[in-house]
Amino acid sequence: MTATSGLGAARPASPDLLRSVFRRHPAGVAVVTARGRSGPVGFTATSLVSVSAQPPMLSFGVSTGSSSWPVIADTEHVGVHLLGEHQQDLAATFARRGADRFGPGTAWRDGPEGVPVLDGVPAWMVCRVTARVPAGDHRIVVAEVLLGDPTGHGRPLVYHQGRFSGLPG
Repeated sequence: MTATSGLGAARPASPDLLRSVFRRHPAGVAVVTARGRSGPVGFTATSLVSVSAQPPMLSFGVSTGSSSWPVIADTEHVGVHLLGEHQQDLAATFARRGADRFGPGTAWRDGPEGVPVLDGVPAWMVCRVTARVPAGDHRIVVAEVLLGDPTGHGRPLVYHQGRFSGLPG
């Protein structure tokens, strides 16, 4: 194989290379929640993927170093919430280590299967976890959608170039 002059300077694979490349890839923003023995947990995810229509299934990645991982590793059900562009602060709260994610600034309620459901999101689903697949320092969680509500309001929130934003008008 020969290199062409328009490829730029290739770098060896590294965590920094992967982050740099994916900063150029816009992704939808979701918050995944679950109920633990000590209360609700949740985290911001940009790795949400539709896996199957029949049965309806999705997947997302979660770091094994995340404060939410011990609960996600053991729970049967998770909530998946698609955020709107009006929820940049909520996305940042659930992404920040040590944040009081379910404190006074977060509107939520106990939903089906005991899963914490966030208020004011464009769409949410409650899912049954079917697999946790090792993938480096993460796990890919595969879950079957049990029920949801796609009727909330708001344009989608996206993550691009290291920040949250809405889609251009």
